[in-house]
Amino acid sequence: MTEEHTATYCYIHPNRETSLRCNRCDRYICPSCAVRVPTGYTCKNCIRDHQKKFENSSWYDYIIGFFAAAVLSAVAAFLVTLISGFFYGLAVLFAAPAAGTIIARILLVVLRRRRSRTLFLTISGGMIAGAIPALLTQVAQLLFIISQVGMQAFSIWQLLPAIWIVVYLFIAVPVVYAQYSGIQLSK
Repeated sequence: MTEEHTATYCYIHPNRETSLRCNRCDRYICPSCAVRVPTGYTCKNCIRDHQKKFENSSWYDYIIGFFAAAVLSAVAAFLVTLISGFFYGLAVLFAAPAAGTIIARILLVVLRRRRSRTLFLTISGGMIAGAIPALLTQVAQLLFIISQVGMQAFSIWQLLPAIWIVVYLFIAVPVVYAQYSGIQLSK
């Protein structure tokens, strides 16, 4: 008895012979279409379909998420301007991660833990948009002082509240993104 070998080809690239199969859909795939997962190899289409199951946000979640993040970030940015005078603003370095964590927890409740990658980015944009009025207020006050008194009365210390708002954004936005999206930096 002789065994007959029938050639099998990748379902995406029909000109590539292969014996590798996707462990989800059981179709033949070539090595360039295969993605290594803990249980073997899976085709890119099955990976994409599997990821879609975890994206469960609705269209209105983007609106709610943006405006909720903007309002919460505006409150936090206002508080940053208040505490920026303590310890030369170094209190912001400790308050910004806490504010980011609180904002993320509130958003998780408001959005009922719905998620998608674009929702995470929308929330990040909302946080930046919420802090812009506080930042512009600080810059306008600084420009008003310069226009009234002149540059001789300008001190670098008057610029610190605006700088600390930017520092708050650089710290809090990634914290909210990581907390809301579920990214874990350590186990």
